[in-house]
Amino acid sequence: MRTNPAIQAAIDLTAGAAGGTACVLTGQPFDTAKVKMQTFPSMYKGLLECIMKTYKQVGLRGFYKGTTPALVANIAENSVLFMCYGFCQQIVRRVVGVDRKAKLSDLQNAAAGSFASAFAALVLCPTELVKCRLQTMHEMQLSGKIIQGHNTVWSVVKSIIQKDGPLGFYHGLSSTLLREVPGYFFFFGGYELSRTFFAAERPKDQLGPIPLMVSGGFGGICLWIAVYPVDCVKSRIQVLSMSGKQAGFMGTFANILRNEGVFALYSGLKPTLIRAFPANGALFLAYEYSRKMMMEQVDMY
Repeated sequence: MRTNPAIQAAIDLTAGAAGGTACVLTGQPFDTAKVKMQTFPSMYKGLLECIMKTYKQVGLRGFYKGTTPALVANIAENSVLFMCYGFCQQIVRRVVGVDRKAKLSDLQNAAAGSFASAFAALVLCPTELVKCRLQTMHEMQLSGKIIQGHNTVWSVVKSIIQKDGPLGFYHGLSSTLLREVPGYFFFFGGYELSRTFFAAERPKDQLGPIPLMVSGGFGGICLWIAVYPVDCVKSRIQVLSMSGKQAGFMGTFANILRNEGVFALYSGLKPTLIRAFPANGALFLAYEYSRKMMMEQVDMY
């Protein structure tokens, strides 16, 4: 049965929200460590030191700073991402001249995911800005870059509006787009390539939870290895703009290379890769199973 496009979009949006929730609940502590190490590499020599210092200074709750905006960010991003992914798959089908029900190749799915990520970046940037600032508020105070910190989502939101107005929520948008568009090509490409490997001669839809989680984890690893330096620059821009006007992408990138060296662009990569596998595995497992369940319910009527 042919599904109504509006119903299909609602299903993709809801399944994306389920995937985004699973992703945050699985990987938030490692995401916090990543942002801290990216923004203040001189404070932490490695992942273990970052974990120990954070726990001693702020306690266990320090690892969950920014969880609320992270949930909002991931639910918003993945809802829009997977809804637009469905639309972009149809656009790719039209471009290559195949039937709207035809299966796309792994490369074509990767291209559709890359296009969809541009739309997701527009809702992700504001929420990720708030998340990153909350995660690094303690370090900003310790370094003397700010005098008084903000410990709640609302206080960070209010400070952004007062200082920069509504457009202030889009600090780091160009960096976010530079990360998302190529990154999600590798994300969806890696995921689909891995699913093809596990499926062999079977349809991909028949894969069990373990191959789905491994495929999702592999896609996440591909994304971060490809675009991690861009994400590092984005985090610097979004966090350090709290203390005054921050240089744009190229200025921040050149400043890091000149003053800290190329390895500073990879600070925090270890917790990112540790987080990427289970978090993205959970994301795709939740997305695929919730989508399948909703599609079966729709087909019954």
